[in-house]
Amino acid sequence: MTAPTLTLASASPRRRQLLEMLGIPLRVVPSNIIEVRRALETPMDYVERLAREKALSVPGDLVLGADTTVVVRDAVLEKPSDPADALQMLQRLQGRTHQVVTSVVLVAKEMVHQATDVTNVTFRRVDDGFLEAYVATGEPMDKAGAYGIQGYGAALVERIEGDFFSVMGLPLRLVLNLLSEAGVEYRFGK
Repeated sequence: MTAPTLTLASASPRRRQLLEMLGIPLRVVPSNIIEVRRALETPMDYVERLAREKALSVPGDLVLGADTTVVVRDAVLEKPSDPADALQMLQRLQGRTHQVVTSVVLVAKEMVHQATDVTNVTFRRVDDGFLEAYVATGEPMDKAGAYGIQGYGAALVERIEGDFFSVMGLPLRLVLNLLSEAGVEYRFGK
């Protein structure tokens, strides 16, 4: 039996790449949800709400939505607005441990399945010139917390405690668990 096509409610090239890496048939339909944190909303509630809204906003029999944010001392660091904002975020993260919170939602047969992952990432201490050179690569500009662990940003990381794929934006083990909950079994190959 052919696996059903998964609709990815995201424009993230990294999420698409991870699903394609596993050979999961998919189509991409960006959700266009406005990402604004509500007053008194915790970082966890915020990420979980956005992932749900994204998955529910796109039509399909099997829709996956996800959201990722970086949290340091209860402050949410989303995508930087410009290079100066990226540099400021990276300065705030260096030498510290922060949390990367990723929530995934699968809508299947009008049922909503959701799971959330929290991974601790510790940055090493580097000088401002190193951070400025990283920002100049352009890589930080479309990433929560202004870094991509799968690219040049790996040079900033001292250690990770948890799911590497969650830090990239899509905890694959949780996606596979949600698919299983929905009655869709993963099979190797296409």
